[in-house]
Amino acid sequence: MVGTRTDTVYVGRDYGGREVEITPELVRHYAEAVGDENPWYFGDSTFGGPVAPALILHSEVYRDISWYLPNIYGNLHAKQEWELFQPAMVGDTLTTRSLIVDRYVKRDRDYVVNEVTCFGSDGRIVSRSRTHQSFLLDAGSGIVVDKKREKRSDRRFDVNAQEPLEDIHIPSKDVTLEMCQKFSGPAKNYHNDIEAARALGFPDIVVQGMMTLCFLSQMMTERFGAGWYGGGRLSVNLVNVLWQKEQVTCRGQVTALTPEGSRQRAHLQVSCEKPDDTKVVVGSASALQE
Repeated sequence: MVGTRTDTVYVGRDYGGREVEITPELVRHYAEAVGDENPWYFGDSTFGGPVAPALILHSEVYRDISWYLPNIYGNLHAKQEWELFQPAMVGDTLTTRSLIVDRYVKRDRDYVVNEVTCFGSDGRIVSRSRTHQSFLLDAGSGIVVDKKREKRSDRRFDVNAQEPLEDIHIPSKDVTLEMCQKFSGPAKNYHNDIEAARALGFPDIVVQGMMTLCFLSQMMTERFGAGWYGGGRLSVNLVNVLWQKEQVTCRGQVTALTPEGSRQRAHLQVSCEKPDDTKVVVGSASALQE
């Protein structure tokens, strides 16, 4: 029943998975959807051949949304965590597994955390992600999140380190409707169709949160290369909505270097922000470097 809590989505519930072949076509589709044309994806790389983008299976958690709570009105992607262990090469076949690992209530929302683990053909873990999806406790009506909310003082976030060791960024992205349709299609939903967005309480198309995380992954790949693919970590909160046709810039500030074997781990504060300094994503990341 919409608006009520259920016991059908519980910690430990396994939602199975599937096998996914990492084809050149899948990689090309990803590259076009997010505007990431890293030459490693299409030719030689430090791994000895074309390597898939680190977050190539960014939305595997949404392939089967039977883990969603009944009230999907106004639901939002609230937080995301990633752990990267080894690269997936183009031509590999990965196996995925989806499991509910947490559920909690915060303010007026019920949160479900779905962990997806991706395994290589040799059984080793390629990546692990945890998606925190939030659902309204009440049925809800009207506009859930309008475009004025991000202007409030409680929606402003200062993430600048006092004395960063290094600043990194990638060129700003203009998120087009075509990108939304490629990234979140082909079926119509509130990430690529305005009528679907309005039906769920949003005034415009909500850019899928995973897209901004792919932008962050592009930034980390360009800076840290193999140290992102094997040892990368990301933990971020999605704090404001990015709407279609808006521009976003991803930034990172290296705040510390710590020893890890013969290498160092670079720790960063990361963010994705609009031209007026509205933060869309804030959190932390880390990667290995020589």
